[in-house]
Parts: sequence; structure tokens; C-alpha cells
Amino acid sequence: MTLNLRDESGNIIVYVLIGIVLVGLLTAAIRNVGGGKDNIDTEDLILKSGQIQRYAAELARGVSILLEKHVSEADIRFAHPDAAANYGLITNNPENQVFDVDGGRASYLLAPDGVNDGSAWEFFGTSAIPQVGSDKADLIAVLPNVTLEFCNTINLQLGFDAGTMPVDDGVGSPSCIMGGATDRFTGSFDDSSPNPLDDSSFSKLPAYQACVQCASDSSYNYYYVLMAR
Repeated sequence: MTLNLRDESGNIIVYVLIGIVLVGLLTAAIRNVGGGKDNIDTEDLILKSGQIQRYAAELARGVSILLEKHVSEADIRFAHPDAAANYGLITNNPENQVFDVDGGRASYLLAPDGVNDGSAWEFFGTSAIPQVGSDKADLIAVLPNVTLEFCNTINLQLGFDAGTMPVDDGVGSPSCIMGGATDRFTGSFDDSSPNPLDDSSFSKLPAYQACVQCASDSSYNYYYVLMAR
């Protein structure tokens, strides 16, 4: 009996030692493949790109709710206490406000850390998205100044070819899908000379959402079509 117990104890110790060795080998293999931190960073970007797409869809749903309530496209508003003053006051016609409970009921959120430079979402009616709607300007949400790593990650998720980058070539006004303060949407669409993106640089069309590089300043910006026109 004593001999059997000693044998079993010895076997357990051997198994434990083998397990420790295997864990060490697995850890080394992961590091050799590309580094544990790199893998974690990639997984983090994948998760965050999913969050961005879900939130953009929430914004589009907010616009859709307003349209279902027969709010005209020119009366849609994106005011919020934390948003830029150009968007107006959320207390003005709250039933027309995307972020008001009496309007589109969308949440007002910033992007997760590490996705961009901390800039808030912006809203424009100055760009005609390739093969979306007509040649009129579409209503879009833009997440400005995202990182190249995020841009590549989300474009791969969207089905764009690896190693390619959709480009906004700076034709039209504004010269980038990310407009300036005076381009923020307050009811007017630039249908006379909307900013067209370089559709030849898109490996997948129509492009209802994408991350693009603006030729005017080399920035990377993610957009999502809230309403095609």
C-alpha cells in the first residue's frame, strides 16, 4: 500500500513537471509567431472596430426613426451638449434631434481609446459616396483621425482587399470627407458640387462604410452612410 502511494505521488510530480514544460513551450511559440502583445493589440482592434460599426448603425437607426416620424431630411439635427456648437442646441425642436429621447433616441458616445485622437463623431452632407444613391450628397457620420492600424483592421472586416486603401482624392469642396466646422450638417446638402471619393481605389462597391485616406492632409477617417440620397 505504501509503495503504491509513493509510485502515484511520483507520477503526479512527473505530470506536473511535463505540464510546466509544455506551457513554457507554448508561451515561447506564441512569442516567436509575432509576440503576445501584438496578438492582444490585434484582437483589441478587432473588438473595437466591431463597437464602432455597431454604434454607427445605431446612429443610422436614429436617423431612420426621425424619417419614420416624417421629419424631413433638412430638419434632421445632431445637437448635443457635448457636441460642437455648430450643430445647434438639443433643446431646439428635440423631436428632430438624433440624440434626444423625443427624437432618434441615439446615444452620444466617443470612440473607444486607441481608435483615433479623441475627436468626436462628425456629421456631413457634403460627399457623394461611390455607387451609393444618386450623384447627390449623402448624409454621413465620420469618425475623424483614426489610426492606420484601425483603418486596415476595419477595412479587412468590411471585405476590402488587404494592402489597399480607399482614397478621398481631394476633388470638390470640402477636399476631404472630413469637412471643417462650417461643413457640419445643419440641414443643408451640397448637391451642386459634392466631394466625390476616388471610386477606382475602392476594391468593394457600393461602399456604405469604409475607412479612407484623405489626400489633402493624409489623415485616415472612417465614414458610415446614415442616409443615402
